[in-house]
Amino acid sequence: MMNLELLMFASKTFDNDTLEYIARTHANTTLKNHFRKDYSSYHLVDYDPEDGHVRSQQTVQGYANESSWGRGQAWALYGYTMMFRMTGDEKYLEHAENIADMLLSRLPVDGIPYWDFDAPNGNEYRDASAGAIMASAFVELSGFVTDEKTGQNYLSIAEKQLRTLASPHYLAEPGTNCNFILKHSVGNLPENSEVDVPLSYADYYFLEALLRYKKAVE
Repeated sequence: MMNLELLMFASKTFDNDTLEYIARTHANTTLKNHFRKDYSSYHLVDYDPEDGHVRSQQTVQGYANESSWGRGQAWALYGYTMMFRMTGDEKYLEHAENIADMLLSRLPVDGIPYWDFDAPNGNEYRDASAGAIMASAFVELSGFVTDEKTGQNYLSIAEKQLRTLASPHYLAEPGTNCNFILKHSVGNLPENSEVDVPLSYADYYFLEALLRYKKAVE
């Protein structure tokens, strides 16, 4: 879902309807097959190359196939919010709101998600990258919803996430943390890869979220 913005941008830039068709088809197929009844999502869906039927639904970088991988939920929120911005299709906005409301019911008090919402240990790793992605998406989504109270709720959780990420626990001192901005992200815990480390995309979406928030409250 994250990469569909490139297709949509290219479609509009080069007046290429085929690229938009591909992006919409991907988004619609993902909406149909990646999401559970509670609007949490699988990480990966395996399709049969011959007839396209779903062979399996998996959560590769999460705790288990039926668990809710933290960053995957962030990608979903961001992706469908972006698709509404790029297309104006109300079903993408509705889906983004449903994902957002699911997240609001499951996020910890400080707003930073666990690496997987369903991991069994109460002291599991937090994922700063997922928090940054969500914050950026929540800010953008707050400007699209028609209900003022709902929009304020989305903006408020984004502010909480940004304040937490800007706290000493997550924000690195200059010259430390390999010169990354944020600490405590999780790449792929099941493979013991990039666990409790800085990640470039955590910094990217943190900065994007800050800029979006600044513009939203001006």
